[in-house]
Amino acid sequence: MYNGKVIICDDEVEILRYLSKILSAKGLELEVFSSGTSLMSCLENRGLDDGDLMLLDVKMPDLDGLEILQRVKKMKLDVPVVMMTAYASINSAIEAMKLGAYDYVTKPFPKEKIFGILEKVLERKELLKENIALKDELGIPSTATPLIFTSDAFRRVHDMAMLVAQSESNVVILGESGTGKELVASLIHNNSPRAKERFLTINCAALSDTLLESQLFGHVKGAFTGAITAQKGLLEAANHGTLFLDEVGDMSPAIQAKLLRVLQEGDFIPVGDTKAKSVDIRFLAATNKDLEEEVREKRFREDLFFRLNVISLHLPPLRDRGEDVELLARHFLAKYAARMKRDITDFTREAMQLLKSYNWPGNIRELENAIERAAILTRGNTITAETLPVWRTPPQLPETKQEGGKRLVSLETVEREHILHVLKASGNNKSRAAKILEIARRTLDRKIEEYGLEDEGVR
Repeated sequence: MYNGKVIICDDEVEILRYLSKILSAKGLELEVFSSGTSLMSCLENRGLDDGDLMLLDVKMPDLDGLEILQRVKKMKLDVPVVMMTAYASINSAIEAMKLGAYDYVTKPFPKEKIFGILEKVLERKELLKENIALKDELGIPSTATPLIFTSDAFRRVHDMAMLVAQSESNVVILGESGTGKELVASLIHNNSPRAKERFLTINCAALSDTLLESQLFGHVKGAFTGAITAQKGLLEAANHGTLFLDEVGDMSPAIQAKLLRVLQEGDFIPVGDTKAKSVDIRFLAATNKDLEEEVREKRFREDLFFRLNVISLHLPPLRDRGEDVELLARHFLAKYAARMKRDITDFTREAMQLLKSYNWPGNIRELENAIERAAILTRGNTITAETLPVWRTPPQLPETKQEGGKRLVSLETVEREHILHVLKASGNNKSRAAKILEIARRTLDRKIEEYGLEDEGVR
């Protein structure tokens, strides 16, 4: 049984009876029209609630189905339209897809065909609802980019971020490039007591020392060659709000020293000035470097590290949150399909399997780029594996090394051997092995494929 509404428009009585019978038997609400004119009259005069699916005949004597499709799209009705025709014409099929049709069926069609389309539409609707619910749960304003996840690994990060958001403490967000550090920083700010104030960001690795200093602290007129006017810095602009320092580990020692004063004393001196300005700022910082190692190597000030690192959040890489890949992929597909005005709505099974099995060294940023590329290259309304720029085989494990007469192995090798040991000890019961390893079953399946454990007798 289904829960939804289907709008049907066809001038053939037998088709209306057939569709009404099979769809009503599934518990669906129906609104039936025997002509294009009656459908359009309803749309234009009294309005019509958006359905979950519209079945629209192409050839009708009073009003062509393609013309109705164009009008429906112009009215911005949020309903997928499936075109029906007894005239098998590839030209009309292509034209319908160009105009934004969701799918195309040729009469006579079996009920399984309609049910298959309906299931895809309702599944897509539920995924969109889930994304909206996640945004509501996270308390993210509609203008903010949403954090999308379902994995326990990222949920722990989210819960900690929501907890620390209520404090005034500085936070360091750690993680590989592309894991979403700025989004987490935005989440913290949007749920903090400073949410109504400004949230400003700066990438410390993208600017030279001179430009970074000027951008942060501002400068007075004549402070240096080219300073023909005074400029307010981000520190002054972020007063009472939040300043996010991205790639803070790349900041030079000289600017680190000046920033330390801001954290300790709550004031700063613009470049070329002599008077200090007081500010009240919450600092959030991010880096893909190991700051503790940077401190040990004297590349990052220990006192600044402790001032910034009151609380630290470690973002998991995408390869450790495999449950989120499909949800994120569908989010990016909807984003780029809308931006490109393309009716691309789904992935083939092979394409989705490829996305889930890939290691994603570039994390979410790489996934988004892959989906954008696929949306450009896809000719139909479904993403295929051929359009995805990802590996089709897992990378080779690193070779072992010798040091001091002892055999040293990589972390990947240790993980592979441990997973294999647990699987064999549990009698190849994957559910039991995943529980012992404290990872999701999907993650275990992905690692079995990634490490080629099928060749070791794992089934």
